[in-house]
Amino acid sequence: MPLVATRGGASASALGWSSAPQAEELGGMVLLAPTSIAYTGTSASIGANGSVEFTACSSLSLNGMFSADYDNYMVLVRHVSSTDTALFARYRASGVNADAANYTDQSLDAFGSTVSAVRSTSQTGARYGVLSSSQRGGDTIYVYGPALAQPTASRNVNAGAQSNAYIGDRAAIHSLSTAYDGLTLFPASGTFDGLVSVYGLVGA
Repeated sequence: MPLVATRGGASASALGWSSAPQAEELGGMVLLAPTSIAYTGTSASIGANGSVEFTACSSLSLNGMFSADYDNYMVLVRHVSSTDTALFARYRASGVNADAANYTDQSLDAFGSTVSAVRSTSQTGARYGVLSSSQRGGDTIYVYGPALAQPTASRNVNAGAQSNAYIGDRAAIHSLSTAYDGLTLFPASGTFDGLVSVYGLVGA
């Protein structure tokens, strides 16, 4: 089980262990707070621990998340939406979305006993998951080297309530060799509510 700490590390003694190196030395996940957020919708705010809670938003942008401090990141999103739709993402640099048609994604989806695969090219955002209007779902998104000036790869596992249990597994590539510091999440239609947390992966 990875050690979860705030930026700067937390000693294992804070978790009830007598002696151990800090989180950066052990490896683990560090919960990060965005330097700022932007949104279109009813409300969004940065909590005391750095997670962002949002309500009825058609887009949510996190700025200042990716840096040279960590190579790879994990983004956790809990969500419910105003309509059944898809969740998309775009990278950001200095508050500007990378919204040109440079995204490619490959998906594998399972609804009940039906499994399907879809590949999408020349997209203006990466399709990450399915949003439900009736029950909460979630996404675990791994982003590899977003702050490096190279094409950015990501992988997402999406779990939801569709067909009583749904799972989607997606890989995406943004083809430009550009360094990014932020991420915008948005539904294909309607609005969504939820909570998003971003972790830097220590030693990964």
